[in-house]
Formats: sequence, structure tokens, C-alpha cells
Amino acid sequence: MKDVVTIGDAMITFNPSATGPMRFVPTFERKIGGAELNVAIGCSRLGLKTGWISRLGNDEFGRHIFNAVRGEGIDVSQLELVDGYPTSLNFKEIMGDGSVRTFYYRTNSPTTALTIETLDEEYIKNSKILHITGIFPAVDKKKNIELIKHAISLAKKHGVLVSFDPNIRLKLWSKEEARKTLREYLPYVDILLTGEDEAELLMGTSDPIQVIEYSKEFGISYVAIKQGEKGSVGYHEGNYIEAPAFKSKKVVDTVGAGDGFDSGFLYGLINKWPLEKTLKFANVIGSMVVSVSGDNEGLPYLDDVLVQLGEREFVER
Repeated sequence: MKDVVTIGDAMITFNPSATGPMRFVPTFERKIGGAELNVAIGCSRLGLKTGWISRLGNDEFGRHIFNAVRGEGIDVSQLELVDGYPTSLNFKEIMGDGSVRTFYYRTNSPTTALTIETLDEEYIKNSKILHITGIFPAVDKKKNIELIKHAISLAKKHGVLVSFDPNIRLKLWSKEEARKTLREYLPYVDILLTGEDEAELLMGTSDPIQVIEYSKEFGISYVAIKQGEKGSVGYHEGNYIEAPAFKSKKVVDTVGAGDGFDSGFLYGLINKWPLEKTLKFANVIGSMVVSVSGDNEGLPYLDDVLVQLGEREFVER
């Protein structure tokens, strides 16, 4: 049985060789990215049994991602290379303060070949958590919205927990489209992992108490609100926890920090940790991600996190 299974698009991400406006950057370095894939990588590095449902272009970029994912120990039995669709791309612009803008080239995504009929019910059934985001529905609004609804229905049918990170990308759809679609998912969500801006868009408020009250109305059991430099807030069964941020030594690239937090939070849930310990663990991972360039290069292995927490000694030589 898999601990965490996720569904989503992956991309070749081109990271700039220099900070500043992208039009002045002379060269880029090839990496891989995609929010759902980042969570799968993060969970796998922590030691969870992880699976990823997706499609990649049958091209050199697709093969590169396929090999990288397989090398991370992620199950690729639900991953296929398909003809006629180029592997998605994005280019990043990174400013001196670590802030990032992303430019997508993911029209005609290979995940268009992923349909309700191709979803393996047994695969979802044999997992503990199905993790979804608001990005995949936005990539192909005609098809993926219903595809995710079907995946959620399979999870609920078999008692699989549904984890949801809104991950709203307004370059892919409008605020109105995102709000309407993603609110329809909320009644089926067990674990909500949201940023403050996303909570504001979906619920009309970023106030943690109000977000939690709204979430309870939808029947959501676990709520985690990511607050960046302020840390995070969590709620479960009457327990309200404010967890301070773990300060990063240097902010290099903020992309992927939220995905790292998600993987840490899911790890804590799988291991039945108290909420306070889970939030602290997730916060540490988020801080570690931003200190490394790339969407997932900074996602740590379990031993690395334990060193940061002071629970394991780091031996340099």
C-alpha cells in the first residue's frame, strides 16, 4: 500500500543563471518541477511510499523527468510517455531578494491524455492519502476539473484521505474560475494545506480562526495555514496550534517551500504525530527548501531534517 499518491503535471523548469529581469538573463539551467511532483519527491525522500499519476511527452524532456522520478524511488506504474504532446516547460525569473515569477509553456500538456477511464481505481484504493492541488484542474479546465472530481470520489469510496493544497496559479485561470471550481472540492477534503492568499480567495478571509471555522463547515478534519516568515497555524479536533517559523540561513529561491511543507505535514499525519510536532517538522522543511535553488533540490531526507531539529548530530568529517 502507498502512503501518498498524487496526480499532476510535471515540467522542465529552466532556472536562470543570474538574478534580475528574465529578458537580461543569458543562460538557464535545466531542472524539473511541478507542485504535485514536488510533494511526491518530498514524501519519498522522507521515507514514505509514494506514487505519482501523470503523463509526460514521449520526448527527451519527458524521458529525463521519468528517469529522475524513478530515481527518487517514486512508483511510476501510473506514469506513461505519450506521443503527440510536448513535455511542459516553464522559465523562472528570480530577483535578488529570492522572489520569483514563473512563465509557463504548458498548453497541450501531455496530461491531456490522462482521462477518467485511465484512472486506476485499485491504485487509489490502495493508498492512505490522495494529494491534489488547484494547479492540475487549471492546466486543462475542460477535462481535469472532472478528472479530479472522479479521483476524489474514488478516494472517498474507499476511505482514502484527501489532501488538498489550493496552489492557485492566476496565470492559468481567473480568480472567479479558481474560486468556483476549488470550493466545489472542499466538502470532500480531509486535509487542507493552504497559504493565506489562497484562503482569502477561497473563503474571503485569511484570518486563521475564520478559515478554520469555514473549514469545519465543510467537514475538513485537518487545517494547516502556511504563513511564510510567520510560520504556520494548524487545527485538528479542537487543537489550535501556532507554530513559529524556522529561520532559513539564506533565502535563495522560494519556489517549492509550500510543497516541502505539505510533504512534512503528510509525513507527520502518516506517523500519527501530535499536531504541534507535525507543524514544526513541516516548517523546518519549508525553511530548508528556500535555501537551495530549484523547485525540489532543497527537499530534504529525513536525517537532514532531524539534524536541523537538533535530534541527530551532523558529522562533517
